[in-house]
Amino acid sequence: MISSEQVVQTAKSIAAIQQADGGVPWPEGHVDAWNHIECLMAMSVAGLTDEVRQGYAYLLRHQRPDGSWPAKLQDGEPLESNGESNHAAYLAVGVWHELLVTGDEDFAARLWPAVKLALDYVVGLQTDRGEIVWERDARGRASDYALLTGCSSIHQGLRCGVALAERLRDPQPHWELAADRLAHVVRAHPEAFADKSRFSMDWYYPVLGGAVRGPEAFELLHRDWATFVVPGLGIRCVSDQPWVTGAETCELVLALDALGDQGRARALFGDMQHLRHEDGSYWTGWQFANRKHFPHERSGYTAAAVILAADALQGLTAAAGIFRDAAAPAAPAAPATNPDACGCTPARA
Repeated sequence: MISSEQVVQTAKSIAAIQQADGGVPWPEGHVDAWNHIECLMAMSVAGLTDEVRQGYAYLLRHQRPDGSWPAKLQDGEPLESNGESNHAAYLAVGVWHELLVTGDEDFAARLWPAVKLALDYVVGLQTDRGEIVWERDARGRASDYALLTGCSSIHQGLRCGVALAERLRDPQPHWELAADRLAHVVRAHPEAFADKSRFSMDWYYPVLGGAVRGPEAFELLHRDWATFVVPGLGIRCVSDQPWVTGAETCELVLALDALGDQGRARALFGDMQHLRHEDGSYWTGWQFANRKHFPHERSGYTAAAVILAADALQGLTAAAGIFRDAAAPAAPAAPATNPDACGCTPARA
């Protein structure tokens, strides 16, 4: 474990890269909404409220009328204008997290119109079967395929949106239905998603995002544990390279914590601490065949994942359970409105 003082030090390493306009960039210099929000969540854990609120103001300035954000922004201008569904969905996670940490319902109410726009953009990309395609391009055309990691994260976004809607007394039942349908497809229809199975995120994200829990989740993680986990170092980013990454390792920590598997969660969290820099920041990854940091950078999103994992394991804030709570309250066998839309029947599901 790292101490609360080390958590603050790490959060300050994120604040140190935050730009004057409030954006939290990748090492390459661009901002995307998903990683930006993750960094805001991490700084909130450490009590850096001013920096966090500047970051949400940045999101409000750059949200488009359809509810999306450009996939990449640099110096306030779009580098890539497509709008990714998982980016839009993560605003609900961030705002719900901020409300849990601070109790500031006025802040949540100010962000609520943006959350509604964003999640309605997301559910507008849901197919008849239930998966949510990954983007609209710069001309507004929906993609023709979905991503398992993205949809798993979207599932958490929809669940957080439902919780936020209930708290603010503005129910959005269509989001809950969309989440139920999406969870079913994640659990039962691997053919719905583009094959990205070499990436560890496609392995554990269905658990992290709450679509898969219980015995099925343990079985899923057991299946590829030896493929991705490198004892003493963390987990691989991709199955075919000798490269462990801190963010993916800490996300697996969060998934294990969500299942109550504290032993393996804590062990993995300890294993990845070799990536910690003396200033509290974290190297993105370690190429263990060449014994070099790769890429040669320290990333805000890696530091953010460490802080969120530390919060989950140590209960530093009232938002420590935000990943545990992403699971569906009930797991319907098939989409409630049209059981045959995905090609299943309840008896077979």
